[in-house]
Amino acid sequence: MNYQQYLLPVLLLPLACFLLLGLFGKKHLKNASGVIGTASMFAVTIISVLVAGRYFFADGKVDGVYQHLIAYKYNWLAFSPTLSIDMGAIVDPISMMMIVVVSFISLMVHIFSLGYMKGEERFTTYYAYLSLFTFSMLGLVLSSNIFQMYIFWELVGVSSFLLIGFYYNKPSAVVASKKAFMVTRFADFGFLIGILVLSFYGGTLDFNALIQRLTAPQSGEFVSITTASFLGISMLTWGLCLVFVGGAGKSAMFPLHIWLPDAMEGPTPVSALIHAATMVVAGVYLVARLFPVFAIDVPALQIVTWVGAISALVAAIIACTQTDIKRVLAYSTMSQIGYMMFALGISRYGGENGLGYTASLFHLFTHAFFKSLLFLGAGVIIHFVHSNDLKDMGGLRKLMPVTHIAFLVACLAIAGVPPFAGFFSKEEILTASFHSNKIIYAIALFTAVLTAFYMFRLYFSIFWRKEATVHGTHNADGTASMKIPLIVLMICSVGAGLVPITKMVTSDGVPLETHMDVLFSLVPIVLVLFAIFFAARMYKKENGSAGKMAVAFGSFYKAATKKFYVDEIYLFITRKVIFNLIGRPAAWIDRNIIDAFVNGVAATTARISGLIKGLQSGKVQTYALYFFSGIAGLAVLFIYLWK
Repeated sequence: MNYQQYLLPVLLLPLACFLLLGLFGKKHLKNASGVIGTASMFAVTIISVLVAGRYFFADGKVDGVYQHLIAYKYNWLAFSPTLSIDMGAIVDPISMMMIVVVSFISLMVHIFSLGYMKGEERFTTYYAYLSLFTFSMLGLVLSSNIFQMYIFWELVGVSSFLLIGFYYNKPSAVVASKKAFMVTRFADFGFLIGILVLSFYGGTLDFNALIQRLTAPQSGEFVSITTASFLGISMLTWGLCLVFVGGAGKSAMFPLHIWLPDAMEGPTPVSALIHAATMVVAGVYLVARLFPVFAIDVPALQIVTWVGAISALVAAIIACTQTDIKRVLAYSTMSQIGYMMFALGISRYGGENGLGYTASLFHLFTHAFFKSLLFLGAGVIIHFVHSNDLKDMGGLRKLMPVTHIAFLVACLAIAGVPPFAGFFSKEEILTASFHSNKIIYAIALFTAVLTAFYMFRLYFSIFWRKEATVHGTHNADGTASMKIPLIVLMICSVGAGLVPITKMVTSDGVPLETHMDVLFSLVPIVLVLFAIFFAARMYKKENGSAGKMAVAFGSFYKAATKKFYVDEIYLFITRKVIFNLIGRPAAWIDRNIIDAFVNGVAATTARISGLIKGLQSGKVQTYALYFFSGIAGLAVLFIYLWK
């Protein structure tokens, strides 16, 4: 059997596991549900690695170029002879990279959850939801057409809603799940309109055909979508920007980021899976999937660039002020996704011009390992301390040696310290931005320094600062099932940077040769090391430096702690503007005009029926009276007309 055909069990195993655990797990498989879910995910991971390895190192290239193949194609809905929705699985460099990332991180979360979630009342339900999410995310990255991706895109949103609100008896978790669902629904509406625009002018929903038609200058589709305009903006720009709105919502880009920090109310392993390594990169994957089309539209790419850059910088600043360990990591995720976005935005199609594209996906790859390691490490810490607040932590390095080393490695990786994985991918992004846009490069460099500072602020606040005051009766590093993922991800956080992604995942499928410039890397490394040293001086011991720094920055620091009042602005717009200026008048019109009209029609009908209901009383003598009265009336009329 062709190796591509093994992609079917990659999709069906998580789906079968979800159905099995969801329908029968609670009664019949409660004790074995975690093992079943983990075993299923282990099989999916092995198959994904084998299929991706076969593609990258054996059969994927033709004449030195990686091919875009369709493993399955099933005609689901045909709207016309030329337009249909075909369900299929696409095989190309980014889809193969993504199935490895999604399945591997999901496996680590499944193993970690065996110990972390042990004893939970809804343990089986939790694993069923994890399987549903994994199926949804794998379906999303393997989709061969844009509408198929939209279906799985929405299914990912449903899975996220279920997992964020897993603790349904916790009001903050319920509110967070609804907030995430509503914000992303607004963004997904833009995505849907964008799909309709691109497919209308492109005449197809298939990714390969759509890209080919919209990027070929001689094609009629290219001419029609670039010449048609609305408000002076081409329909190509409108379509791409609307699609990007969906990606920005899912990837928590400014100003659609407000759901991500609140989503930390879900179980910590869920944060590692959904909101650090897989779901939030769906927006990056979407832009990368349509990148050849984005590359020919400069305005759309500029929007991607600046939204990504602003998101990266704003999130990094906010992360420096937060005291909840998971919220710091949430804003860190937003910042790193911003990095990936602006790297795509400054890129162009083909050759060295596509370095930003390759760097973005390289960072997506490395970020998955060290960010999931950070979240799982945070889970172990919270599991031991029973608090998310940094003030309840400190001096834990001796009590939690495994978690301490793992967390330190992850911090070094995300800070971009060589030879850890994050250094290699960040350097590619910095190189691409330096040669493309010096302002973006300055923002990227400053954000990298802030990243090093807030991550080591976190590290020193947790593991140093003071003597440990928390003493639990259980193993501080957790169970073996919690330690194993930390060790594996720690190894990946060191070695993932050595994977030759630049030769495997490029904008045009042609391997890209990159070289490390020691002199260019010297400035970022020195600045990052200085930021780490500065964080150590402030937070390694309690010395009042942090308080003095907060006073020095004054109102700016206060605004950062309040997340620059973005949530308050949303509340003001919704409650004061939309509810008062739109909602209340609409409710008045609905109540006093629309309802009044409908109720008036009903009342009039009732009165008329009351007046004429005697005509059908059921009394024979009454009917006889009506009958003879009619005959008499007709007789009078006849006599009158006869004269």
